[in-house]
Parts: sequence; C-alpha cells; structure tokens
Amino acid sequence: MLKRTLDWHPALAEAIRELDGPRFAPALARALRQVAPFDYNVVFGYRGEDRPLDLYDDFGPQKRDIFVSMYQAGPYLLDPFFHASRNNVAPGLYRMRDLAPDRFYQSEYYRSYYVQTGLTEEIGFFLATGDGARVVISLMRAGHSPSFSTREMAALHAVAPVVIATAERHWRGLSQRFDAAPETLPAEAALREAFAAFGRHRLTQREGEVVALVLRGHSSEAIATALKIAPGTVKIHRKNIYAKLGIGSQAELFSLFLASLSGARA
Repeated sequence: MLKRTLDWHPALAEAIRELDGPRFAPALARALRQVAPFDYNVVFGYRGEDRPLDLYDDFGPQKRDIFVSMYQAGPYLLDPFFHASRNNVAPGLYRMRDLAPDRFYQSEYYRSYYVQTGLTEEIGFFLATGDGARVVISLMRAGHSPSFSTREMAALHAVAPVVIATAERHWRGLSQRFDAAPETLPAEAALREAFAAFGRHRLTQREGEVVALVLRGHSSEAIATALKIAPGTVKIHRKNIYAKLGIGSQAELFSLFLASLSGARA
C-alpha cells in the first residue's frame, strides 16, 4: 500500500498538468489506479433532471453500448447515482450499495439491466461544479474482481479531497455543455410519459408515485416511509396497480416501463 501511495504523487502531478485538456480524465484514472486497482472508469455529468452526459469512459465498444448508450436511453432514471446527484448528496466518495434503496439488489432494474454490466462493485466520487451541475467519477470492478476492501476504501477516502478539488476545477462550467446538448426530456417528464404509455391514465397520482419507487428498488416498508402511509396501504396500491395494468409481477412492470421508454423515444 505504501508503494501505491508513493506512486500516486507523480501520477497526480501528471493529472494536474493535464487540467483543462482532453487528457485530464485518463490521467486522473491512471493516478487513481495507483491507489486501488479497478477494471473500468466512467465519468458522468448530471444536472437536475437532464439526461446524463458521458464526460469520459475507458470502455470498449461492446461495454460502452451497455454502460453508456443503454444507460442514457432510459435506465439512468432508476440509477441510485443519478438520484443521489439529483438530491445534491454531499461531495465525497460513496459505495453504490450505500446509496441504493433497500431492495435495489432484488429489483428488476438490477436483475434486468445492472446484471448485464457484470460488475461486482461500483463506487463513485461525487462533486459539484458550482453552476448547478454535478459530476460522478465511477470506479468499477467486474468479473472475478473482489469488492473494494476496507483498506482500499480508506486509501481512496484519503485522496478524495484532492480528487474532488481537481475535478471541480476541470469540469467547471459544465452547465454550458448541458445547454449545448441536443434537447432531451427531463427525467421526471420522461417518467410521466413512460407511465402514461403503459396505462398511467388508469392509475391515480399516488399509484404512480408507488410505481416509481417500486421501479427504483424500494421495499413496501421504504415506500410507506417515503410517502407517509402504512405498509398495508402500499400493498393495496401494488395490488391495484398490477390489476389495472394487467400484470402479475415486478418483472412485467419493469418490462412495460422499458417498452414505454422505447415508445417515448420513437
């Protein structure tokens, strides 16, 4: 670990030299690999409800299709990192599992989309650019790679302040890139269209709120807490939702959600 820490300093210096240039992000990734190894790195920019921007990634074409293209096409709406950014989580380093809803790893989003990534763990440095935009620098382990150890996380937390400070400097003014991006539907508008496309007109406003939380991976108990209703009431809402939409499982609900997103993009 000491050697890795010593190797970090010249690698960080190289990243600092690349500030404001196209080689900053890969230089920062090389520096972070001196602290703890990882398989993939992707940097997404977020601003409120706008579609995320891919600021940097080191995926090959096939992986980029899953991690970036598919993600931007709709699944980001259910991503814990997206929602943490929208909710202005404090700058710092977080594990995905610490931000995810209580049933995220049993959700259809996880089983149907996230499993395709082959990740064993994802962690992210969260930061604000000062103009309403946020950046998440994700470090990913996949395949047979183990989760980040307590020692590795401690080392990454130790370098987090300088990682965040340099990244804030590099991506300042990020909102201008969102303004220049092709117009896209805000997340909540996309969600409303998605629900409408598979029968939102048959659901009450409260049932729509329950659907959104179910899709994101919240348990009935967590939904009850979020909506300030009884867990039994949540179960009744879910039963009514399934009956109105003509489905019998969360898997079918997720399939309808994805189909409605495809319809909204058409």
